[in-house]
Amino acid sequence: MLYYLDSSALVKLYIREAGTERMLALAARKAGHQLTVLSLAQVEVRSAFRKRQRVGEMGGLLADELLAAFQRHLESRFIRQVLTDSILDLACELLDRHKLTSFDALQLAGYFAVRATAGRDIPAFVSADRELLLAAETEGISILDPSTP
Repeated sequence: MLYYLDSSALVKLYIREAGTERMLALAARKAGHQLTVLSLAQVEVRSAFRKRQRVGEMGGLLADELLAAFQRHLESRFIRQVLTDSILDLACELLDRHKLTSFDALQLAGYFAVRATAGRDIPAFVSADRELLLAAETEGISILDPSTP
């Protein structure tokens, strides 16, 4: 199965929080799933780790180690969707239709780009962001919130 992971889902693979176990099971190689991410995720994930470092939730060494692991996975495990002008255009349209942040609109637009090239394997949209999941559902997308049972 094909899954598109937004940054709120990706972070759960590296930092233990609600939904981590479900994300680890989804991402396990033996599960055989393909995982896609928008290239923008590297900025969002770095921001999440550094923010936790700045507020004292993790040390700098741990943040560096997690970022290195994430970078390795970007290069070897995740299928990356490049940010394109058409994704930017669609994100603008999504902002007009839904109550989203700019990054969330880009994530949702990235999903549509992945879906357009996925053939018959329609990806599920994985996020822990309620507003983003609501927008995705409104757009007719199959969603998965790893934070809920």
